[in-house]
Amino acid sequence: MKIIFVLIALSLLIALGFLISFLWAVRTGQYEDDYTPSVRILFEDRPESESKQE
Repeated sequence: MKIIFVLIALSLLIALGFLISFLWAVRTGQYEDDYTPSVRILFEDRPESESKQE
């Protein structure tokens, strides 16, 4: 019976850790730009010689 209490406490600690990390990510702006990554692959990169001349 003691192991159940230990496992419940451990799972609550892990869940709390995930909640804290999620809130930290939201507050630091990790989810601000959700459009650009999905279309970034559609843009062509400049050739290497053009980017060095600028």
